[in-house]
Amino acid sequence: MVGPRNAKLADQIKVILASTIDRRVKDPRLGFVTITEVRLTGDNREATAFYTVLGDDEDRAGSAAALESAKGMLRSTVGQQLGMKFTPTLEFVLDATPDSARHIEDLLAQVQASDAAAAAAAAGKEFAGEADPYRKPREASDEAADEE
Repeated sequence: MVGPRNAKLADQIKVILASTIDRRVKDPRLGFVTITEVRLTGDNREATAFYTVLGDDEDRAGSAAALESAKGMLRSTVGQQLGMKFTPTLEFVLDATPDSARHIEDLLAQVQASDAAAAAAAAGKEFAGEADPYRKPREASDEAADEE
C-alpha cells in the first residue's frame, strides 16, 4: 500500500518531469510524450515513470531513446526542485494502457457483433418442447377433476 507521503511525492515528480520534458529536453527524437503516472518504491529510492507517445512505433522508439539520454538531467532537476536527501533514480516505461484499452474495445466489438448475429438467428424461432417446461403445483380445480 502506498502511503500518502509517497503518493504526494510521486505526483510532484510527475509534474516536474512533465514540465521539464516540455521545456528543457530539446532532443529531436522526442515525440509528443505524456507522463501518465509515477510510482515510487517504499524507500523512495527508485521512481518508475510511465509515459505514452502519440505516433507510431518509430516515434515510440525515438522518444524512449531521448528520455533515456535525458535521464541524468531529469533526475538532477527532480532533486533540485524537491530538495530531498536522496533523489530517486528514474526509469521510464512505456505505458501499455492505451494498447490494452484498444484491445478491450476490439474484443467488445466482436462480442457485440456475435450477439447481434445470434439475435438475428433466433428471430422467429420457437423453443423445442412445451412453451413452459417447468412443473407447477396442482390447483384445486385440477385436483377435483382427477378425483372424479
